[in-house]
Amino acid sequence: MEIAGSAALVTGGASGLGAATAKLLADKGATVFGIDLQTSIDRAGGQGPAGVTLIPADVTSAEEVQSAVDQVVASGAPLRIVVNCAGVGWAGRILSKHGPHDLELFRTVITVNLLGTFNVMRLAADAIAKTDTSDESGQRGVVINTASVAAFEGQIGQIAYSASKGGVHGMTVPAARDLGQFGIRVNTIAPGIVDTPMLAGVTDEFRESLSAGVPFPRRLARPDEYAQLVGMIIEHDYLNGETIRMDGALRMAPR
Repeated sequence: MEIAGSAALVTGGASGLGAATAKLLADKGATVFGIDLQTSIDRAGGQGPAGVTLIPADVTSAEEVQSAVDQVVASGAPLRIVVNCAGVGWAGRILSKHGPHDLELFRTVITVNLLGTFNVMRLAADAIAKTDTSDESGQRGVVINTASVAAFEGQIGQIAYSASKGGVHGMTVPAARDLGQFGIRVNTIAPGIVDTPMLAGVTDEFRESLSAGVPFPRRLARPDEYAQLVGMIIEHDYLNGETIRMDGALRMAPR
């Protein structure tokens, strides 16, 4: 799949993994649209990286995502690349000294991380399926979703997050099978601990302890490394239905 000349839709595009991915795709010649909440766009200064158009939208809203997809299609470049980076990571135990896990908190994490990913995938796939094929194999596009190593080794307090990311991983193969007839590949990246704005408030001591748990390289991953993997997946036409761990061989301990 050629990146240059394609339109790309990246969720969570105002910061972190999404911003790094949007920048890489723009640098490689794609027409890039990043969708994010208005509050996140405002925190980013109202604009994304050079060559990236930010669109305020909630990934859980069918109407707002459809409007964003329509804007991408109206750009004139064929929509061929979708990367789902939007997500939340609030923590809570099933049962703690404060009582049972808050049901609305669990519902919100599942809704944003899992339902939001599915919502963007289904609406973007509909638009991709209407484009011309890009090669002799009938390929039209690729969707890359974001899970987490917590999908496999969730820590104490990650019940909602692990469930949501496990769901994203679980969608990968059936989504690839569903969309194969339209020439759309689906893959998932499961990052370990990435140095994103979600870690901005932690102490240097805690950051060092996180790094020490990674076998090699013994450091946190960088958003640009996630973006690099996105680019590799897009360009590797036979990679489909796969969840790829990007974690430095990290296997999460219980806490």
